Amino acid sequence: MLNWDCRLERTPRERREEVLRVDFRRHDLPLTPKEAEREAARCLGSRSCEACDLCRLLCPDLAITRDPQSGQIQIDLDYCKGCGICAAVCPKGAIKMVLEEEF
Repeated sequence: MLNWDCRLERTPRERREEVLRVDFRRHDLPLTPKEAEREAARCLGSRSCEACDLCRLLCPDLAITRDPQSGQIQIDLDYCKGCGICAAVCPKGAIKMVLEEEF
């Protein structure tokens, strides 16, 4: 840190008393692809939207907004062109692209 005389002074940092230990030993056997998929789904939680706003920020059509009352993400399908960017960037996999049924 520089003081008023523009000289460099070193100030000692406080040391944390707790010691973090990292163990790199292998604790489990390799998983089969099916088991790995099940574990990944468990780690990602319920796959529900956490309103991280990635989809809203990257939507080129501005079709994704946030409800001011509830804070929930809303997709306006009248403006959505179906590019799939929102589904690709969603870290929880909460947005799925499906074909629309013709009426």
